[in-house]
Amino acid sequence: MSTAKKYHENSQGSNRILAGTSIEGDLLSDGDVRIDGKVKGNIKVAGKLVIGEQGIIEGEAECKNASIAGRVEGTLKVAQMLSIVQTGKLNGQVLTEKLSVEPGAELNGSISMNTVMRKMSKEEEANSKTA
Repeated sequence: MSTAKKYHENSQGSNRILAGTSIEGDLLSDGDVRIDGKVKGNIKVAGKLVIGEQGIIEGEAECKNASIAGRVEGTLKVAQMLSIVQTGKLNGQVLTEKLSVEPGAELNGSISMNTVMRKMSKEEEANSKTA
């Protein structure tokens, strides 16, 4: 088997939905996805989801990492890092591990961040009560 063919079969795909394109339905990808058009439906991306400045999502989206420069209306579940840049607008429910919001970005709705919970030692508990 040639090296080029091995690379193609083992690589994660990168997909683009260009401006002027509108999709209604569910989108599933094993790789990364960049949306500059409009998607109305559910999106599940194994890699990174990028919403360009002209991009719009209406529905539920789930991914590993996300960068939002466009608009999202609905639920967004991000396993690791969510970045909302200055032009980004997010309205709905957000579940993520880490969140970065630039000044000028809009974020309306509820945010749940996964945190590592651990039991406090008696000494830590006593120190927190006296602080």
